[in-house]
Amino acid sequence: MFIDKARIRFVAGKGGDGAVSFHREKYVAAGGPDGGDGGNGGSIYLVADDHLSTLADYKYRKKYQAEDGENGRGNRCHGKSAEDLILKVPRGTIVREYESGQIMADVSSDEPVLICKGGRGGFGNAKFATPTRQIPRFAKTGTQGEAYDISLELKLIADVGLIGFPNVGKSTLLSVVSNAKPKIANYHFTTLSPNLGVVKFKDTSFVAADIPGLIEGASKGIGLGYDFLRHIERCRLLVHIVDVSGSEGRDPISDFEQINAELSAFNAELASRQQIVVGNKIDLADEDSIERFRSYLAEKEIPCFFMSAITTEGTQAVVAACAEALSKLPPVKKYEPDFVKPEKKTRDRDFQIERDGSGEWEIIAPWLERILMQSNIEDYESLMYFQNALADSGILDKLEELGVQEGDSIHIGDYQFDYIT
Repeated sequence: MFIDKARIRFVAGKGGDGAVSFHREKYVAAGGPDGGDGGNGGSIYLVADDHLSTLADYKYRKKYQAEDGENGRGNRCHGKSAEDLILKVPRGTIVREYESGQIMADVSSDEPVLICKGGRGGFGNAKFATPTRQIPRFAKTGTQGEAYDISLELKLIADVGLIGFPNVGKSTLLSVVSNAKPKIANYHFTTLSPNLGVVKFKDTSFVAADIPGLIEGASKGIGLGYDFLRHIERCRLLVHIVDVSGSEGRDPISDFEQINAELSAFNAELASRQQIVVGNKIDLADEDSIERFRSYLAEKEIPCFFMSAITTEGTQAVVAACAEALSKLPPVKKYEPDFVKPEKKTRDRDFQIERDGSGEWEIIAPWLERILMQSNIEDYESLMYFQNALADSGILDKLEELGVQEGDSIHIGDYQFDYIT
């Protein structure tokens, strides 16, 4: 099954929490804090695999999640960082952030591409020991990994795209000039997915793709063409194959104009893409039909070639023309990322303050709850650390602005405090 689009969710691993621990050993008094740091969460990478030609692996599984980092332990034992999750996709896969549609990556090179970065492990209490704070009874939790809804879109990477109406000989040409073995039969839509083949000519080679399903109205979703028009966008050169034999009552000039109209309607840039026009099936065509098409292209100053793919007559001239044209064209198009990851808030963290009918205040701030859970509020130094985090966040200033009074009850998660100035 050929699948060239998929929507999935990527979630990187969370960083492990730091440990609160104190050294315990016989004959060693006041061993001090020895809580280790948490390990980093696993990141998610995508890597190009030339053995894949479809996104079928991502059709049914909708979520991929990397492992979390291990929590820290006593005796300064750091938690183990999680393994990165490396997923294989076909070369030429475009990665977009689903909501905005912005490009996050173009998986075209051999280097793995980072999509979601894993969370950082939290510090154990050993990291918070200072000459004035010798017994810290708190640690930091690990941060969450990045998470995105992703759309994957495959745009084949090929130097030459073979375009034209169904049954004009695209697959036959590809089979005689390359190592590809596409299915060939005398009916429309024999080819249901793009076929790639490596064409060798003298001391050079290039990749050619048979683009199936182009018919009138393809740019509007008629037939198969709309699904495959996107695969032409990367092609450096287009080889437009036209049936000049007039078989099935078709007119080569009309066919040529209709295909170009569909390219222009789908993407205006494609209309200006360099083309080599090839009249095929000359073994079945009469001289008048060939000359009529040749004269039409001559008036438009469009160079053309004539061949019979089935007998291979003229096919090498087409290959030579492709090789010469490619030597003068820029490399395969690469899509540059335009997605900007939202900035992570550090000191200026989000919070919400509500007051109920009885006059009690509630602070809604998950990040503050995590700090509170890692703190020992019965320990003076730990409590001071929490109070400093509360003051630095701007929550106390906001409470005073809203009119908090001495002795008012303040709720943070499952904890309750009295406000004292």
